[in-house]
Amino acid sequence: MTDVWALPGPQLSDDEREHLQHLIANWSLLADLAFSDLLLIAPIASSQDEPDSLVVLGQVRPNNRSTLLAEDFVGGVHPATRWPQAVMALSSGRLIEGATLGVHEGIEVPVCAVPVGFRGRTIAVVLQLQGPLRGPTSIYEQFYLGIFQRLCAMVTESTFPFEGEDVAGPAMPRVGDGLLVVDDEGRCEFATPNAVSALHRLGADSTPDGATLGELGITTDVVDRALGSGVPVLVELEAPGDVSVVVNAIPLSSVGRVAGGLVLLRDVTDLRELGRLVVSKDAALREVHHRVKNNLQTVSSLLRLQIRRSDPGEGRQALVEAERRIRAIALVHEILSKEAADQVPFDSIVDSLVAMAEDSVLTTDPVEITVSGSLGAIPAEVATPLAVTLAELLMNAVEHGFISPTLHRPRGSVGHVAVRLTAHDGLATVEVHDNGGGLPVDFDLSQTTSLGLSIVRDLVQTQLSGTIVATRIETEEGGGTRVVVQVPTEVDRT
Repeated sequence: MTDVWALPGPQLSDDEREHLQHLIANWSLLADLAFSDLLLIAPIASSQDEPDSLVVLGQVRPNNRSTLLAEDFVGGVHPATRWPQAVMALSSGRLIEGATLGVHEGIEVPVCAVPVGFRGRTIAVVLQLQGPLRGPTSIYEQFYLGIFQRLCAMVTESTFPFEGEDVAGPAMPRVGDGLLVVDDEGRCEFATPNAVSALHRLGADSTPDGATLGELGITTDVVDRALGSGVPVLVELEAPGDVSVVVNAIPLSSVGRVAGGLVLLRDVTDLRELGRLVVSKDAALREVHHRVKNNLQTVSSLLRLQIRRSDPGEGRQALVEAERRIRAIALVHEILSKEAADQVPFDSIVDSLVAMAEDSVLTTDPVEITVSGSLGAIPAEVATPLAVTLAELLMNAVEHGFISPTLHRPRGSVGHVAVRLTAHDGLATVEVHDNGGGLPVDFDLSQTTSLGLSIVRDLVQTQLSGTIVATRIETEEGGGTRVVVQVPTEVDRT
């Protein structure tokens, strides 16, 4: 796409370029008031009075009628004869109207060329192309066009757009939302039906004709502030019943003097209610995760009580392992209870899982667990089974790698368990490597009878749609185990 601001011309200073860019950011208001397509045109020539060619710097279509220009003209360079009205406005510094221009074969439309002034110099032209209005011109269209002409005069005088202030944008009211025209005392001269409805939502109990907002019972100084300061004022007014209306008061000036204003109103009650529902839903989700965490912790405590009352043996060991798995799941819900989100910072879970494994070390010789790398934030649907998987792998490394009575290690030697985390191209990789006794030579994960490894295998392959590879490795101390788990982190929620 052509960068129109990087073309050899027009010859614009940084301030002039910024002024035109600010105009483009705000001129959707002009297009809606004029029911017209607008083009921003600047000369490319050594002489401003007789430019050889013109470049289109911007284009905007109205939101309240069909466009006349299906083609995108931005960045196009045309001979001066293509836009003769623009050349006349550039050379004279005056508004040129009353002419027609062919936009399609056999179709002529009225055009108006508005010179864009900046610090006493005409630097560009806004070209208005207006198609036929729907039927006879209504009183609403007359007022819209009248306001457009007043704003055009401000464009020429360089008082529109307002320096540092916006009057149009995604969160701001548009012409169709509701429009008031006020005089220099803030009294209403004209109001659209949508504007009247918004005023009634705010508590107005009479028609706005000839009245100020204060006389209508609406407590706000937004219009007075805009007329007094000469710059737009945007506020959000609230009324009983959780009513919210955004009000944008825009002063209209003539020859440097504020001579009235345009007030745009948008009823955003439904949007604010939706926002409150979203916040309420987030709070509810956090509460659910908090209660799930508490319930899991209660179950964990009950299992610990049962463990203390159980005799040593396989039954007691099964309770220990079940309690540990429940704690791993509770860790995920604890994080989600603090901030309910689709993504879970998995690294903080890893720290807790490592601490849990270190607490379980019962050997006389030390065992060190180190973590490197990061998975960052992963979906909650992945975090829970992956946390259980990592907890099982860590405990397997500690219990079977270093606690096994068949393992012969030099007294005083340090056991190492290294956890490495990597995330790349939507794939999370968890590698657990220890220098313990190592797996049996004929070990086959698909045929394992170990409950822990069976849980890990089924979680990874079935629930996470990933892969797991466990291998025996040789170390200086005689053995070791490496388990590599890879799971996709992009969850399909359809």
